[in-house]
Amino acid sequence: MNEHGTQDIPALLTKVHELKTMELAKVRDNENESSDPLKLKEHGLPYTMCGVAHSLGGAALLIYIVTRRLDNKPHYLTRLILLSPAGFHEDAPIALKLVRFMLPVLAPILSPFVPGIYIPTRLFRGLFNKLSRDFQNYPALGGLVQALLSYVVGGDNSNWVGAIGVSHYNMNDMPGVSFRVALHLAQMMRTRRFIMFDYGSVSANMQAYGTPYPLDIGLHYDLIDIPVFIVAGLKDRVIPRSMVRKHYEMMRNAGCQVSYAEFEYAHLDFTFANREELMAYVLSRMSVSLPRQPGNSIAPLVEDQHPTNSSASMKKLIFTHSRQPINKSD
Repeated sequence: MNEHGTQDIPALLTKVHELKTMELAKVRDNENESSDPLKLKEHGLPYTMCGVAHSLGGAALLIYIVTRRLDNKPHYLTRLILLSPAGFHEDAPIALKLVRFMLPVLAPILSPFVPGIYIPTRLFRGLFNKLSRDFQNYPALGGLVQALLSYVVGGDNSNWVGAIGVSHYNMNDMPGVSFRVALHLAQMMRTRRFIMFDYGSVSANMQAYGTPYPLDIGLHYDLIDIPVFIVAGLKDRVIPRSMVRKHYEMMRNAGCQVSYAEFEYAHLDFTFANREELMAYVLSRMSVSLPRQPGNSIAPLVEDQHPTNSSASMKKLIFTHSRQPINKSD
């Protein structure tokens, strides 16, 4: 997962920053305001950019923010909205706990032959694609598979059959999971911490992090200098709300400006269900006014916008609290 937060996201957001800065400069020149600098908005940027991520993407964004701050590099984001973010996994379904013990044994044996967990060859991917369409066309069969998959992941009632029926599951191209990503998640389960990848030796960790042990992201939440909105699913069994709330508690104790919300959602409902109340909530968090105080402190969240028609699915909403100054050099 390291590369998602330290290479993929930085490359993407750095390019976005370059393009937006160039475009805004052209607009300014076209308006004959060349003598005036670009108007700065939040965090000294001429634009606002919000990071919205779900599950593994949420963990990758947190890795990105923390590592960029440790390197004294700009991260270009003005706020984060994390939907059931990964990172803490000690409270996981039994099937995933079994994987925690199996992966460290199987990964070194299988990795020389296959790069990860995926369906090889066009033939087998075509068969899987045909099965997924049968799950959709035959409700009884689809219901049985849905029940089995839900049981495997601890009773999470997400639309698993619908998820494997989307267009990118086809014979030419199909998603997979790298062994190292899965092994990284197993390490988080075992250590009960949100850590970066443990390379297995002091020398390898020293080369990667400058310390004998992998970087603990959770212990560096005090470096997060933007508002964070965390959302948990009450029906989520893949990343239970207790694990999502752990992010919130650690950020609050670190002095971050953070909010926490819970919806009556399972894990995949955040991305596949397209619920109006969730979209309204995310849009309101992107546009809510967040006045800043002088210095490094950030004013408390002013909660004056609520999702519409959300009383049935949104059980509770907790908002806190102003960020305290941190004694670290920018």
